[in-house]
Amino acid sequence: MTVLDAVRNLGEAMQQDERFIRYAKAKLDNDNDEALQNSIKEFNLIRMQIDAAMSSEEQDDEKVKELNEKMRKTYMEIMSSPAMAEYNAAKAELDGMLGEIDSVIAQCVEGADPKTCEPETHSCSGSCSTCGGCH
Repeated sequence: MTVLDAVRNLGEAMQQDERFIRYAKAKLDNDNDEALQNSIKEFNLIRMQIDAAMSSEEQDDEKVKELNEKMRKTYMEIMSSPAMAEYNAAKAELDGMLGEIDSVIAQCVEGADPKTCEPETHSCSGSCSTCGGCH
């Protein structure tokens, strides 16, 4: 078996994991939620309007302020959607699984025994600016 074959087997196992299944369902539910998709489109449109207003030679601070408030409200509407809450929870679980996989792979690259190394329990975003200290 080649490394690529092993990775394909890993991919297959990942897609059978409950965390992936939950994520895939939540993503599909979000994609099919017309009200949520309309809110996301509105958010993106407002963001483009803000960009245009801020890059205008005669910037209207009041208009920018109104657009920012409208964008904030739309964002809150999106994030308070039950479908989006489920998606975010499912994505966090999937990210946890990917972190475990990355941890084991990293340990193997450092020479750990692939049969006995365990996923590390810390989570590292890769950004030292948000870090409370290394493991």
